[in-house]
Amino acid sequence: MILPRNLADPRFKADPFAAYARLRDEAPVTRARLGMGRRAWLVARYDDVAALLRDARFRKDPSADGRGPWMPGFLKPLSRNMLDLDAPDHTRLRALVQKAFTPRMVEELRPRIERLVDELLSRARADGGMDLVAGYALPIPLTIIAELLGVPEADRPRFQRWSERIVSGSPDISAILVLPAVRSFFRYMRGLFELRRADPRDDLITALVQAEEAGDRLSPDELLGMVFLLLAAGHETTVNLISGGVLALLRHPEQRERLRSDPALIKPAIEELARFTSPVDFATERYAREDVEIAGTPIRRGEMVLGMIGSANRDAAHFAAPDALDLTRDPNRHLAFGIGAHYCLGAPLARLEAQIAIAALLERAPGLRLAVPPEQVRWRKHVFLRGPKKLPVLL
Repeated sequence: MILPRNLADPRFKADPFAAYARLRDEAPVTRARLGMGRRAWLVARYDDVAALLRDARFRKDPSADGRGPWMPGFLKPLSRNMLDLDAPDHTRLRALVQKAFTPRMVEELRPRIERLVDELLSRARADGGMDLVAGYALPIPLTIIAELLGVPEADRPRFQRWSERIVSGSPDISAILVLPAVRSFFRYMRGLFELRRADPRDDLITALVQAEEAGDRLSPDELLGMVFLLLAAGHETTVNLISGGVLALLRHPEQRERLRSDPALIKPAIEELARFTSPVDFATERYAREDVEIAGTPIRRGEMVLGMIGSANRDAAHFAAPDALDLTRDPNRHLAFGIGAHYCLGAPLARLEAQIAIAALLERAPGLRLAVPPEQVRWRKHVFLRGPKKLPVLL
């Protein structure tokens, strides 16, 4: 058996890449259990993963054929988010928010992100260290997305507690433990929608509420599902990219010093850290619309297929010395943010936040080092995501 029975096992997530290399060589399309009785085909090679993510023969919506998974009634809005929908609904919903995440609009956030990073680093330097996940990588995207949405400052502590609880869940039986936080979050957001209808502001929630009222066919469930997705997706890739990226630099001091001595490398450095660490390890679910084949393996209609982004990003057919961290790698056509119609909408924001966060950390903490041996770093328990759960560092 090449893969462990539990794909979310933190010990496996710490270094899955030898197993991924074996899959690419020996079983590029393989069957696996995901937990809670679900099974999926895993696709390991770059070309096959890239093709899967663009293949119209696979759909995103798990309920399109009437066989979607059961969920409690109050969670139904989650099924109406654009990540889990296909055209034309996906196209319509994406169009409502994509203007908030264009490179130009994102660049306007730079001064605010820089101030936030400065505040967090000043606090950490005064303390002499921090958990880089909870004290740095998480507050940056969480604060920015809360401000973009228009969550009042007085409510942000509650918003942050719910958010942290929700995104900490994994897609197995432990996900049940986050349901109270989801219910509270939904109740709060419905109240905030009503406030913004009565008192519009210059924020994303107001824009979405007004789009709904302007007849753009954004249903109440779609509105709630959209905000939930922006919250979750606005966190997870960036948290893992910053924390996993810093860990990679700490474990490759020659590359860290190269970046510290040449800060202009920060943009290609973030691309390489995204490839090397793969913050999203597996792409989210696709379902075969018909009987198809991938790399000679038959996939039956309705079966779930997952593209292994973490494996694709280490495929020697596309990357020279794929297991080496090279901050000047060029070209670097990684799949860390996906490809095709469901390419990560927030990629420009994730890139900017990671560039500012990691550049400032290297500049202001030249003595940065792990507070524990590398093998004691705890990793998240999650099938789809890959990143440290805690990362104690000294400054």
